[in-house]
Amino acid sequence: MSPKRLFRSLAFAEAVTWTILIAAMILKYGAGWDAAVLVGGSIHGLVFLAYAGISILVGVNQRWNVGAIAFAVLTAIVPYATVPFELWLIRRGRLDGDWRRGPGEAPGDRGWANRVMYWMLARPLVFGAVFVVAVVAIFAALLVIGPPGGREA
Repeated sequence: MSPKRLFRSLAFAEAVTWTILIAAMILKYGAGWDAAVLVGGSIHGLVFLAYAGISILVGVNQRWNVGAIAFAVLTAIVPYATVPFELWLIRRGRLDGDWRRGPGEAPGDRGWANRVMYWMLARPLVFGAVFVVAVVAIFAALLVIGPPGGREA
C-alpha cells in the first residue's frame, strides 16, 4: 500500500468515525442512550490515534516539515477536516511517491526519525504489530485517565 493510499484511507476513516460519534451524541442527548457515546467515542478514538500515527509516518516519508505533520494530526480534531486536508495534499503532490526504504540525497534522510522509519518499513509485519499494540496501549491509558470533560459529561 502506498503512502498516499494509506493516508487517504485513514483520513476517510477519521471522517466516518466523526459521523459515528456525532450520531452517538445525538442518541445520548436525544434518546438518553448513554452507551452510544461509549461505543462511538471508542471507535473514533482508536481511529484518531491510528490517523495520528500514520500522519507522522507518512509525513516523515514524504519529507513534510514538522508544522505540516502537526497540522495533519490537528485536522483530526475538527470534524471532517481530514478530508479537505488530504485533498489539498493530493493537489499539491505532497502524497506522491512510494515508501522511502533508505536514505536519498536529501540532507535530513539520515536523521533519527528517518532511520526509525527505514527500520520499520523493512519489517512491515513487526511494524504493523507494534503499531497496533501502541495504539491500543495509548487508547487504554487514555481510558484510565478518563474521557474529555470527565465521566459525568
